[in-house]
Parts: sequence; C-alpha cells; structure tokens
Amino acid sequence: MALPAQFLDELRARITLSSVIGRRVRLIRRGREHVGLCPFHKEKSPSFTVNDDKGFYHCFGCGAHGDVLTFEMEQGNLGFMEAVEKLAAEAGLEVPKSTPREAEDAKRRAGVLEVLEAACAFFQQNLMLPGGQDGLGYLRRRGLSDAVIRQFRLGWAPGGGVLKGALARQNIGEDQLVEAGLLKRRDDGSLGEYFRDRVMFPITDRRGRVIAFGARTLGDGQPKYLNSPETPVFHKGQVLFNLAQAREPAGKANEVVVAEGYMDVIALTRGGIPQAVAPLGTALTETQIEELWKLAEEPILCFDGDAAGQRAAARAAERALAVLKPGRSLRFALLPGGRDPDEILRDEGPQALRSALSAARPLMDMLWSMALEGRDLTTPERRAALEAHLEDMARGIEDRTVQQYYRQAFRDRLRDLFRPQRPAYGGKPAAGGGGWGPRSGGKGWGNRQPPRWSAPLPPLPAAGMLVPKLSAESAEATRRRILVATALCHPRLFDHIEERLGSLELPEPDLDKIRRALLILLGREPGLDFDSVKSHLHADGLESAVRGLLSSNVWVHAAFCRPDAELDAARTGWDHTFELTRRIDLKADIDRIVEQLGDDPTPETFETFVALKGHERMPGDE
Repeated sequence: MALPAQFLDELRARITLSSVIGRRVRLIRRGREHVGLCPFHKEKSPSFTVNDDKGFYHCFGCGAHGDVLTFEMEQGNLGFMEAVEKLAAEAGLEVPKSTPREAEDAKRRAGVLEVLEAACAFFQQNLMLPGGQDGLGYLRRRGLSDAVIRQFRLGWAPGGGVLKGALARQNIGEDQLVEAGLLKRRDDGSLGEYFRDRVMFPITDRRGRVIAFGARTLGDGQPKYLNSPETPVFHKGQVLFNLAQAREPAGKANEVVVAEGYMDVIALTRGGIPQAVAPLGTALTETQIEELWKLAEEPILCFDGDAAGQRAAARAAERALAVLKPGRSLRFALLPGGRDPDEILRDEGPQALRSALSAARPLMDMLWSMALEGRDLTTPERRAALEAHLEDMARGIEDRTVQQYYRQAFRDRLRDLFRPQRPAYGGKPAAGGGGWGPRSGGKGWGNRQPPRWSAPLPPLPAAGMLVPKLSAESAEATRRRILVATALCHPRLFDHIEERLGSLELPEPDLDKIRRALLILLGREPGLDFDSVKSHLHADGLESAVRGLLSSNVWVHAAFCRPDAELDAARTGWDHTFELTRRIDLKADIDRIVEQLGDDPTPETFETFVALKGHERMPGDE
C-alpha cells in the first residue's frame, strides 16, 4: 500500500532522529549536530553524524546515509511498513488505511491482539501462583531462571474456566475468546478451553505482539505440544518462534539459527546465541525460509543428531530446493550424540554449542549425503538411478542459475565417486596396471607411446592460437571448438583440464553434448586413447557431431589439438585458449557492471566491479 507523502512527512517531523538513534548509539552534541561511533561498521574514531534539522544521518567512514525510517529498517531488521507502524505508534499517529474494508479488518485484528495480550499476562501471573507450581517446577528443572522466564513471558494455563472468568472481568466476551483461539465451540454449541494444565509459550509477530501460543502438557496427555488454531492474526506456516527478539542480534551477527522447538531456542539464547528461532512443530515452509533469508544469507538449521533430527533436516533440505536463489542457501548443524542444545549446554557449556554451529554443513553436502544413504552402487543400473535422482533434485530448483550450478556440482561428485584412482598428469603408470590403457578391452597405449602422425606439425604462433583474420564472434566460436577438440584428441589431459572443461558454457548444442559426454566417459574410464574415445562417442549417437567438429577449421587455427601433437604442446595450447575465453567473458562482465555503475552507483555494485577487475590479469602478467 502506498502511503501519502503528507503522512510520511508528518511522521518524520514528529520523531526526533537523534532520540531514535540514541537508543543504540552514544551520541555527543557538537553544534547543531550529534556525532558518535557508526553502528553500520566498526570504527574507533567517530565519523557518524546525525542532523535533526535536516532529518538525516551520514557516516563519513562507510557512507551509510538515511532518515529515521531507513535507520529503523536497517538497525531493527524491519520492513518498510513495520518501521512505519512502529514509529507511528511512538508518535501517536494512525497509519492510513486505503479502504473501509481494510480499516475494518485492521480494527478486528487489533481487537484479537488485545485479547491475546490480556491472556498472556494472565498466564504469566498464574505461573507464579500456587496453581502453577507444576509448570514452574518443570521450567526450573530445565535450568530456566526467573529472568529467562520473564524474558520469554512463559506462563501456565489452568483449567476449570479460570481464564474465561478472569478476562470477563476485563469486558472480554466469549465470542472474542473464540476468535482469538482461546476457547473452542463444540458441536453441541457448548464452549471448551483450548489450553488447560499446560506450560504456555507466547508466539509473537515480527513486532513482538502476541499472536498465538504454544503449550506443553506435563502429563501423559496428547498431543505433547499444542499450538493455537488459525486466527485473523495467526497463520502457523508463516510464523517463527522468537523472531521478534532474534532479529536485531541476527542482523548484527549476520547469522540466524533455526532450532527444532521452543526449549531449544531458549537454550541457545541462554548459551549466548540470541539469534535463534524455531518453526512451530512442523517442517519449515517456503514462507518461513524466505523470512529467514531476510535475517541472514545462509541460516543454520540446528537439529538433534538422532533419527528424528535427521528426518527434520532432510525435510528442510528438500523443501528449500524450490526457493533457492543466488547467494541464498541453508547450512545444517546436526548435534553430536543425539543430544539437543539444552543437553549440550548443560553437559559441555556454551563453547561446545558454538563449535557445533561453526561446523555446520552446506545444503549441497546434506543433499549429497541424503542421496547416497543406504544405496548399493555396485551395478551400472543402480548408479544410473542415483544419477537420475540427483538430476530430479536439480530440476526442482526454480532459479535457472542455481539449478545449473547444482547440476554441475552433482556431476562433479558423481565423477569423483565412480572414477578409479589413477596417477596425475605427467606421473608414472601404476605397477601392473596396464599404464594409461583402458581397464579392459580398449585400444589403450599400455606401456607404449601414443601413435604419431608422420606429417610434421606446423609451428605454434608465438602470440596466440588463432588466425588473426577471424571476426570477434567467429574467433570466440572457434576457441570453443578448439577446447573441446583438444579434450577429445588428447584424453590424457583430462586430469589437468577436467574442472575447467566442466565449467564451460557452450551455446552450440552439438558441441556441448560432446563436452558432457567426455566428462562422463573420461571420468569413468580413464586411460582411453583418441580412437577409443571416438568409438565411445559414436556409440553414444554423437558420430555426426564428432565428425562435424573434427572436419571444422580447428586444426588450421590450432595445430596443438591434432591427435599426433606433443602432449605438452596440447596442454599449453589448451591452457592459453581457455584463458583467452575466460578473459573475454570477464571483459563482458566488467562492461556490464560498468554500465550498471552508471545507473546504480551503490557500494555493492562498486565492490563487484573491484572484484572483477582483480581477476582481470592473466596468471603470469606483469
């Protein structure tokens, strides 16, 4: 919803900028300005200024600049409307509603929030009364101090209609309690309490307002944990427990930790990790994952190391695939010994908890481990099934760029998994291993030298590998053919070029099919010679593509890729051609970022430009 400019101006006029910033920064008045240490970067001498007259802050150290709304959004990790609503409440202003229906809905939600706040205060009071001693005893046995109990506003829900009677004295009626999810209407029309004889955990929204409750029974009753039903202010799949308290420390640490349950979050907070949240008893939803990415680029999912924790990690990993984005992922910390954060904190202390989080594994590792678990890979068909499963996972990623990198990473790991051990380029053949020849039945070289053509090779050009009269576009296409042709004609180079060959992006479909086939073939069958590789590619239906590649002008422009060329010449020529291709791609990236700098001169864009320029020089350049 677009807010009127007049309202925003009034909001900024009513709020003193220095008073808002002064809550987080120690400011000293100097003339008409205030100065202090910048909250956006670490510094020893103050370079951060606040000007109330002009209504903006500025840091001469890092360039941070903005008004009171910008500051609240950055430092409080708030969205724009959240910052507006927070400051409007402080200023005594009502945020405009665009339609009568929206105004009525807002009034209804406000009423539900008032009821839930009253109920939360009631539950807190009851925890400290004689009727709440069972709940208080449970919390203290779990190591919670009175300060922690107050911080999380924990409480006790008694039975016997006590809540209904207490809130009735505050003019809160039955229908309001039903709408807030505190009473439920039975089929016969009678009313029953939703929570009774349970420890209560308030669930808040991003602003810290109570919107629901989680409740734990202390007896044998089921379910052990119970959440509020859906209400006008509560939708379980969109909410994270402790989000309001975790947001600011998460912003400062650039880290957020996701635990399994309420008590795990409290344990992490007690252990010095206040940037902890939890879903509400279910697997993470896509909406919750998006919420986590507002706090940190790679949230850490902290699960017990038992079977249930591993299942929860697997569900979260699979759920995240569809919504992955460049720079946005998850990490996984499976706690040792099947213990939860509370047990590790109690047995080994906060440092052990932090060490477990520091060892969190990337999402890619988790998916790979899950795919391999319990698989028998002793037959070609079972290996093919694994490859198909990994391809299905990659295909489930909606972002095409991320999908491409996952697909390549899976293929790289498959090659490493199934490739036999062999000596590195230039090494000696293993004893009794048949040298560089194929493992069985192929036309390898064995302990012989590779075949040599009788015709002498033309000399390599001194400055480059291409005939100079090609257009830029034709030269780029020729370089791509040279790289693949050299890999085909000199399979002994595979160890040396494998990673870079795998990273090539080829727009020509036939050429890319040959590249992919070479990666799979030479990864699984090392030691093949040129004729054997060509026969395999023909058998794979690529005869026409191979014939087209080898009948093109690659040998005219790059004699080193001919099958009879010296291996060292082929290696040097391939490296040089790849570097030329890399530099052209890099120049295109630099040109794009320079154009972007003109339209969007942000610090992030400039940092990207500097990083690209740092890669511009070729190895060995002076």
